[in-house]
Amino acid sequence: MNRLAPSILSADFSRLGEEVKTIEEAGAHIIHVDVMDGHFVPNISFGSAVMKSLLGKTKLPFDVHLMITDPDRYIKDFVTENTEIITVHQEACIHLHRTLQMIKSHGVKAGVSLNPATPLFTLEYVFEDLDYVLIMSVNPGFGGQKFIPSALEKIRKLAVMKAQRNPDLIIAVDGGITLENVEDVVGAGANLIVAGSSVFGAPDVKKRVQDFLALL
Repeated sequence: MNRLAPSILSADFSRLGEEVKTIEEAGAHIIHVDVMDGHFVPNISFGSAVMKSLLGKTKLPFDVHLMITDPDRYIKDFVTENTEIITVHQEACIHLHRTLQMIKSHGVKAGVSLNPATPLFTLEYVFEDLDYVLIMSVNPGFGGQKFIPSALEKIRKLAVMKAQRNPDLIIAVDGGITLENVEDVVGAGANLIVAGSSVFGAPDVKKRVQDFLALL
C-alpha cells in the first residue's frame, strides 16, 4: 500500500493540533516530522517537545526525519508510542551501521535519507539493515522548493536494489511533490510520499489530502 505522509513543517503551528486532526480525518497515513538543527541544514525547525505535544491528540504514527548533526545524541528523545520510523542522514553519520542498530534497539524502524547529490552506493554495506530509504528530491532545509527531476532515476535504481536485496524496504520521497508529479514519483517506485507545503498550503487541506490519496 502506498502511503501519504504530510509534513508538519508546513503546518500552522498556532493550531497544530487542528491541522493534524484535519489530515487524519482526510485519510493521511502517517505524520512526517522534520527536525532541523541549523547546522546540518541552514534552518531550525523544532525538537521532540513539539512532536510529543501531539501524543494523545492523534492516532497517526510518526515518521521522524532527523536533519541534524550527531543524531545519535537525540534518537532516544524521539522514541514514543507513536513513533514508527526514525530516519537519519547518511551524510551526518560517522558510524552509520551503529546508528541504525541504535534506532532499532528502541523498537522502531530505521531509515536513512540521502541528499540529492549523495549516491545510492553509499548504502551498499547497510542495505539489508534498512527498513526505509528517504530520497530527498530537494536540498533539505526549507519547504516549498521545486522538485529535482534527477530524483526519479535515483528512485528507479533504488527500486531495483529493493527487489533484489530488500523486498520489504520502504522507499520514501521528500521535496517538491505536487499533484502534478506525484504519479511519476510513485511510478518510479516510491511507496511513501512526503508532502508539506503542497498539503498544508492548500486552501482546503482536507480536500488536498484526498486528492493526493486518489493518485496513490
